[in-house]
Amino acid sequence: MMLQDALAAAQRYRDDARAALAARLETRAIDTEQRAAHGFAWVATMVAALEAVQDWAAREATEVDTLVARLAFQESLAQLVGGLPMGQNELFRPADLGLAAAARTLADACADLLDRDMAADRRALVDGLAAGVWPSETLHDPELDAIRDQFRRFTDAEILPHAHGWHLANDLIPDATVAKMADLGTFGVCIPQEHGGLGLSKLVMCVVTEELSRGWIGAGSLGTRSEIAGELITGSGTAAQKADWLPRIASGDVLPTAVFTEPDVGSDLGSLQTRAKREDSGWRIDGAKTWITHAARSDLMTLLARTLPDAKGYAGLSMLLVPKPRGSEAEPFPAEGMAGSEIEVLGYRGMREYALSFDGMTAPVDALLGGEEGQGFKQLMRTFEGARIQTAARAVGVARRALELGLGYALDRKQFGRAIVHFPRVADKLAMSLVDLIAARELTYAAARAKDSGKRCDIEAGMAKLLAARAAWSNADASLQIHGGNGYALEYEISRVLCDARILNIFEGAAEIQAQVIARGLLATRN
Repeated sequence: MMLQDALAAAQRYRDDARAALAARLETRAIDTEQRAAHGFAWVATMVAALEAVQDWAAREATEVDTLVARLAFQESLAQLVGGLPMGQNELFRPADLGLAAAARTLADACADLLDRDMAADRRALVDGLAAGVWPSETLHDPELDAIRDQFRRFTDAEILPHAHGWHLANDLIPDATVAKMADLGTFGVCIPQEHGGLGLSKLVMCVVTEELSRGWIGAGSLGTRSEIAGELITGSGTAAQKADWLPRIASGDVLPTAVFTEPDVGSDLGSLQTRAKREDSGWRIDGAKTWITHAARSDLMTLLARTLPDAKGYAGLSMLLVPKPRGSEAEPFPAEGMAGSEIEVLGYRGMREYALSFDGMTAPVDALLGGEEGQGFKQLMRTFEGARIQTAARAVGVARRALELGLGYALDRKQFGRAIVHFPRVADKLAMSLVDLIAARELTYAAARAKDSGKRCDIEAGMAKLLAARAAWSNADASLQIHGGNGYALEYEISRVLCDARILNIFEGAAEIQAQVIARGLLATRN
């Protein structure tokens, strides 16, 4: 069966799922039908991934690429008709949305592919990996391919040899390494050239983030705060704010931190309570924030606060650009009116997480982003697409590193007289980890291209993050299983990668939030 025919059948099944959910929501609220709605979001995401894989495979012609595409289609179709994982113990089945008949139609249409024994394909794929043959990754643009090569070489030389030691010691990424990242342009990839950045695309941002995250998620994530701050200021800042902050962010002289989340609030940003009050000398900030990444070593806070206390929900929120002195190990928060305590975490180290409190901290008169109150939530929402695409790219990098570690261990580890890579259950894990990696990568690139085209892409961004986070976790889990007991030992790098992978399904909008956004967007409803 041709893959394009299978894709057409999967698209029809997705459309059936959308119609079934729309009919159900005529009389029920989406929040009471989360399983059905989120299941539909996963169905749509899997079909979008197949579209991205098919588009990639159509551009490439290697035998390895063909194997990856065929395996991706068979496994995805099998999940669509049999049970689609939304979590470790949550399977969305066709019957959950009254799609049993549609699923049988899909299975019949794709019977040639679904009924095929793919053991030889998986084995051939792993044999290729063992020989150093990976699927195509060219972007058919010499500049983009050169950027990937540059950041891959940097990661191999400057990040990978040290990352696990930094993780175990809970060290910050050294200033010298940050400076080298800045010299490569890491912090100004998407900042316009007229403001000191490189003025490149979101697709380039994905490549840079992916390669750095392959070394350590902390390295890939260091640029996230600059990406968020840069997009906030570029899109909403005054001319003076752009001239003041953007060149320094792009050069790495200013390291920003995003200060949005509050205790007991989570994703419900409309309930934020941190207050900023306009006074003669500037803004007075009072309140508490939590899960603030890289707060101590940062120089600038993009801080979401309530400046209009009489306005309900989101309408009262404003974004402030709050400068602060960079902290040190001895004194992490030297700013008057600001205190913080570290939140110890399993992984995602290198920048550290903090709970912050503000008691009369001041910000300059011109700290209000764009000079207009009540726009903070809208300004932040405009950055979420880029931030979620970048998070998907971080997940792709983590997923690749997990696969590299699993493959390396399987080639080196001998049991019963031969390398364990020759055992089918080990080889299968490696083969499907590669398939999941490519599907996540191509869906992430598709989302970046959509963003670069200028269209609204909150659905595409949500899909990319949803799938890539799952791939990172499943790849890390499979790789640790290949390592056996050694994988559970702190001295082995995979133990860190597993911890790092777990956060990807939570931050920048948990998987459940992504599914809700996708379902609402595809239904074009605010039910």
